[in-house]
Amino acid sequence: MSAKFLRAAICLSQRQIIPNRFWRNRQAVNRSGQIQSRRRVTDHGEVFTAEREVKAMLDLVKQETERIESRFLEPACGNGNFLAEILRRKLDVVKSRYGNNPPDYEKYAVLAVTSIYGVDILADNVDACQNRMFGIFDDAYAANCREETSNECREAVRHILRHNILCGDALTLKTAEGNPIVFAEWSFVSGCLLKRRDFRLDQMLDGHQEQKSFFMLDWEYDEEIKAFIPLPIREFPPTHYRMVQQYD
Repeated sequence: MSAKFLRAAICLSQRQIIPNRFWRNRQAVNRSGQIQSRRRVTDHGEVFTAEREVKAMLDLVKQETERIESRFLEPACGNGNFLAEILRRKLDVVKSRYGNNPPDYEKYAVLAVTSIYGVDILADNVDACQNRMFGIFDDAYAANCREETSNECREAVRHILRHNILCGDALTLKTAEGNPIVFAEWSFVSGCLLKRRDFRLDQMLDGHQEQKSFFMLDWEYDEEIKAFIPLPIREFPPTHYRMVQQYD
């Protein structure tokens, strides 16, 4: 993901605050599945974007949603309305390009999953989002690869989602435990080898400094963007994408 990720990423917001005057329409909102309870709206401002609006908003960046490797970050992902639709679109592209070649389909479907990130303040939303994303992947994977599916690949995807969909506060940039939010960058480096590098979100948001200061000891200069970017806080050796879970 590196600091360059935030330069190109599409950042989305799914949660809205509804003024009190709209509560007279709460039955219609409830039927649409946009809220789980009034308490959650009051305490957390939790209102999920309806499917029609999700699709309309993503159509504004349609070209990016159809790039398998294009990264997306949802800072208030809820149970995954935006992220689920993004994954569906990416998997449609994977199918159109690699549907006749199960090994390639598997690899690029995994790549699609690695490109999607989310944060939510509520743990049950995070669990629901991870499971929803896995279900979308697994349904498409089974339909396209049939008897060539691999449980190792499925476990790898679950592992990736655990590191990409996190419980935390995108305003404080900290996890529920009070630690800095850390995202994993996943990059294919050669053939089926996938490399993971972990970055702190707060440092990435501070990235792209043209001049290095005393407080930027662990930063490096990037020739491509002509700026300093933070170094990863940890790296893992390139590993076959089916086996990334060994470095949990």
